[in-house]
Amino acid sequence: MSVPADRNGADDPAPGHHGHRARLRQRLVTHGGDGMHDYELVEYLLALAIPRRDTKPLAKALLAEFGGIGGLMAAPPDDLMRVKGMGETSVAAIKIVQAAALRMLREDVAARPVLANWQALLDYLRADMAHYAVERVRILHLNTRNMLIRDELIAEGTIDEAAVHVRQVLKRAMDLGSAAIIIVHNHPGGDPSPSRADIELTRAIAAALKAPGIAVHDHIIVGAQGHVSLRAQGLI
Repeated sequence: MSVPADRNGADDPAPGHHGHRARLRQRLVTHGGDGMHDYELVEYLLALAIPRRDTKPLAKALLAEFGGIGGLMAAPPDDLMRVKGMGETSVAAIKIVQAAALRMLREDVAARPVLANWQALLDYLRADMAHYAVERVRILHLNTRNMLIRDELIAEGTIDEAAVHVRQVLKRAMDLGSAAIIIVHNHPGGDPSPSRADIELTRAIAAALKAPGIAVHDHIIVGAQGHVSLRAQGLI
């Protein structure tokens, strides 16, 4: 009798596969995944959700479809579900790993003043935004000690634009009593180089926030190829 793999249909793996899975488990427990390929990590994760299936082909298919482990973790659930062999349980397994990783990174950011913890902030932002297929804009609100008080998504657009209203940013910063903000957005194409529109928007927001004394510390653009700080580029 055939047993569905996450409700999408697959037979039990061959008996020898159980030994392979046990070896993967031992490597994870003993070495924490050091030396394991990305597909092996995904393979074992999927095996927990689909225990009676050989998940190596599916793991490789997912990594190929989404361009690597970062793109896989960031992929929307509906896109994951469209891959043959995926179902709600396996999608949930991927999303819980993403959620746990982002929560851990965010805790590092929230624990200390942002400007003294810059690498932790960049790690968090790249993990959270670099692989999204659409542009998203966020504002990080900081208090007088440069501690993070709010991290808000303010716009989500098409692959090449997101509507950001300067007055909206000003009003929200004043409502929260922010002493400073950091603007963040992603470039879905991968190249984080700022566009003319990015620079003009940053300067417009900085000018609007100057009167109430709210600083714009930076505008960080993240992409699969890295990040750019407009402050470091001398563009603010």
